[in-house]
Amino acid sequence: MEFNPILIVPELYQLLLIVALFCQSLGDGSETPPAERWLPFFAGFGIFVNIVSWGAEGLIFGGAYKLDALSQFFKLAIAAGFYVTVLNAARQPSLEERKRPDYFMFLALSAWGLMLLSSAVELITIYIALEISSYSLYAVIPLRNLNGKGDPRAAEAGIKYILFGAVATAIALYGFSYILASQHTSYIDQLAKANWTWDGQPMAVVGLSLFMGGMFYKLALFPFHFWCPDVYQGASNETAGFVATLPKLGAVVVLIRLAVLLKPGLEITTLLAVLGALSMTFGNLCALAQKDLKRMLGFSSVAHAGYIMVGLVSGTAMGLSAAAFYAMAYVAMNLLCFWVISRVASDGRNLQLDDLNGLYKRSPGLAFALGVGAFALVGLPPTMGFMGKFFLIASAWDHGYNWLVITLVLNSAIAIYYYLSLVRHAYTHEAGENPPVPDNSAFSLCGAGLLAAVVLLFGIVPSGLFDYAVLAGKQLLP
Repeated sequence: MEFNPILIVPELYQLLLIVALFCQSLGDGSETPPAERWLPFFAGFGIFVNIVSWGAEGLIFGGAYKLDALSQFFKLAIAAGFYVTVLNAARQPSLEERKRPDYFMFLALSAWGLMLLSSAVELITIYIALEISSYSLYAVIPLRNLNGKGDPRAAEAGIKYILFGAVATAIALYGFSYILASQHTSYIDQLAKANWTWDGQPMAVVGLSLFMGGMFYKLALFPFHFWCPDVYQGASNETAGFVATLPKLGAVVVLIRLAVLLKPGLEITTLLAVLGALSMTFGNLCALAQKDLKRMLGFSSVAHAGYIMVGLVSGTAMGLSAAAFYAMAYVAMNLLCFWVISRVASDGRNLQLDDLNGLYKRSPGLAFALGVGAFALVGLPPTMGFMGKFFLIASAWDHGYNWLVITLVLNSAIAIYYYLSLVRHAYTHEAGENPPVPDNSAFSLCGAGLLAAVVLLFGIVPSGLFDYAVLAGKQLLP
């Protein structure tokens, strides 16, 4: 197909933002407005750009880059998540003023890499896009300044993320070499026609398992989860909010595209189901023991990665659609929780459960938004999380992995305890000495209210969003 720049307007617009931030980072900032003042407006306009490009379709760059319903669905989610992240980080207290342009530039570059990942349908293209999105995060995670000096926990988190990321990258590349050697192609549409049984192509099965390991690392699926709680805890609240949400979208969209290679009953499909069950169980049990809110959300993300596997192993278009919808729900729910954490910890500290005590008196609006986020993560109606789990269960039941669906339901019951402990501390405990002073500005409360409204709205009326996810799934698996 002849290249048409109109097809990649969202990517080009995001690249322009990166160039503008790069130019600003070269100066001392004395002659330009601070990045946190102008960037939110342009990041918000990026959502409109993605909406305008909603129906773009085509196959460009030698068939390695595909514009379809799935890619546009995830690009819009990435643009919206980037906008919320920029707003959340605009008042970040733990970031030095001179580093702000660089910080926002790396966030924009990571989001751009994730947009590229959404349309990549060739394994090397997927790998390059994944590295673009990852290298940026290596730079921003250590950027945390508390009480006028650097935070050693942030440096530790950055080192762990780099080292573990390098290992995951090496595993993915090693797996790619196996796939190329056995199947003689790196294009997903051609790989979908190949044999993926252990008896027929053992080298290909091993290669695909290893290549997916790179995606499992970004998704924090067990046993590739070990970096997650430490990085969330060490990074600043705002940075952790980005790391916990948008990169998961990139991993999910690649896994959805690779899931077209899998059928229920294949050895690799069963492996994914087992890893999903282990991930949701391990994540929830570890989260029960946590007192640090970000570590709790880190282990909970391990559990949610397991939930997404339920849709991927179903072998149906509805399952892929449910996985896409749940990924979107996960991002909205976590952005809401991290927004509240960032606004309650207005001095940039890490919050403990006891820091939420009496929050309903100090900030009723933030306490309500935290309650909505907690109920959504549990999967209680009428939230987006409930509908996401409902779609996962309905799509996967009676497709060979009913035991995995039952495991999901049981783990959701376990998760009730630690998620609702957030609400219990906020509403039933009295504040102790020197509690954190929440940000009760109109900016803080309006942001929390809008995110809570999104989580509730798509829980009450999910049809529009889910119907588009179904269209994306049917394009992959008719």
